[in-house]
Amino acid sequence: MEQQYWPPNVKREESLEAFIQVFESFGYQVCETGSLEVGFQKVALYADLNRRPTHAARQLDSGIWTSKLGANEDIEHHELEGLVGEKYGQVAAILKKIIP
Repeated sequence: MEQQYWPPNVKREESLEAFIQVFESFGYQVCETGSLEVGFQKVALYADLNRRPTHAARQLDSGIWTSKLGANEDIEHHELEGLVGEKYGQVAAILKKIIP
């Protein structure tokens, strides 16, 4: 049985705002750019035209982004814009947190 966690103080819905609040509950804060910042881990959230989250990417220490496409396939991409399009929508939010 797969276990899923949702923070108790965040409305359980598929909205960009709710997903941002979930990441904020783990210490992330919204930031302006996907540029590499030493000492921070970044996550980019993609959303469709209705602001429904469609995908997430995580920045590696090298500055390259990694994503999971489908059940088993992990990819790396140098730019967030590489996944922009009909399937994943646009980059809607970038968040960062200090790496302990």
